[in-house]
Amino acid sequence: MNERLKQKLSKLPALPGVYFHKNAAGESIYVGKAAVLKNRVRQYFQKSAKDVKTQALVAEIFDTDWIVVDTEMDALFLESEMIKRYMPKWNILLRDDKTVSYIRITMNEEVPYITFTRNPVDDRATYIGPFYGKTAVERAVRSLRRIFPYYVRPYDGKKNLDTDLGLTPGVEVGRMSAADYKRNLRKLIRYLEGDREKLLKDLERTMKTEAAAGNYELAAEARDQLFGLKELKKKIVFSDKEFLDISSDQALLELQRMLGLERPPRRIEGYDISHQSGTNTVASMVVFINGASARSEYRKFKIRTSTNDDLKSMIEVITRRLKHKEWEYPDLILLDGGETQVNAVLPLVESLGIPVIGRDKSGDHSRSAGVVLVIPEDAGLRTRRLRHLKLSSASHVARLIARIDEEAHRFAITYHSLLKRKSMLR
Repeated sequence: MNERLKQKLSKLPALPGVYFHKNAAGESIYVGKAAVLKNRVRQYFQKSAKDVKTQALVAEIFDTDWIVVDTEMDALFLESEMIKRYMPKWNILLRDDKTVSYIRITMNEEVPYITFTRNPVDDRATYIGPFYGKTAVERAVRSLRRIFPYYVRPYDGKKNLDTDLGLTPGVEVGRMSAADYKRNLRKLIRYLEGDREKLLKDLERTMKTEAAAGNYELAAEARDQLFGLKELKKKIVFSDKEFLDISSDQALLELQRMLGLERPPRRIEGYDISHQSGTNTVASMVVFINGASARSEYRKFKIRTSTNDDLKSMIEVITRRLKHKEWEYPDLILLDGGETQVNAVLPLVESLGIPVIGRDKSGDHSRSAGVVLVIPEDAGLRTRRLRHLKLSSASHVARLIARIDEEAHRFAITYHSLLKRKSMLR
């Protein structure tokens, strides 16, 4: 450990967070989470026995940064997002695949159940993840079971101990209908995907509305869920604060400087078009808030006005999106496309002052594709002069742009595949 790093680590807080080990070139080589940053990070530099791979990692560490979050669960979600963005080599070299976990919810079934898996498949179930801490995420979901009871195996209609303990919705004894059970599971999914603050507000609104209408059972259900989530928050899981401090994300600060923005872009929306020879044309809108994906904010569009024209499709989706004023407007729009797409979208957002940039990949959606940005000279507001900026693949901005673009492409392909399957079954 060099003297500078030694001094830096002496300031580690005894708080939950995510840490970034970096090499001498400033590249993030390992991302990890910690319930207590001070204890976890210092373990790497203690003289205790370590396996050969960990020794090699420690030998390469030149610097360490960290982001403080509110809870251990926030660290779990943030670690997952940062690993997806940076793909640090030592996370791959050290990771035992058994530690990667997805939450699997069979929402396609009449009476769903929840399990955990390492290998998501295309079986129409809902998958949330991946998470790089199997035990932690399983513990969190089990804690939520008291508030949103669920089944842990395929429904067979038989009563068991979990029924008596209130851990299942009790469809088997008439305590709840299958439809109401699914409604509650959708709330659980919202919570797990990060839509926590809005969910709490919705539950409070439902409680008051149903009570005023005399629907006291529904009001009591919403009240119990609301109070249960607030109490749970004190113990392990989530908080009202945005889990990533915007000032800590170097990519957002670099984007602010690069585009001449007044402030770092808090909400970035990424768009992509998907079709097959002009059939089942769809568009995706993915949202990243403070540098991390916000899946509860994602939207998908079935294109109405065009088939095999990506430019017309992009104009349509942006036009339709802007009509939804109930969705918070973005601080930056990222398009899958070059000069043509950027020039077409600029007039649509000019009056709203929303900056627009494009990623020109010439059709290459692979992770290894270079990051070339198409940027209006004044960040996209009053000119059609565009410049091309090629970014180093190691830069913070390049990693963030690639992550957003990859997610937009994945989301569009998923929706396109769904429509394709439906059309084949007709």
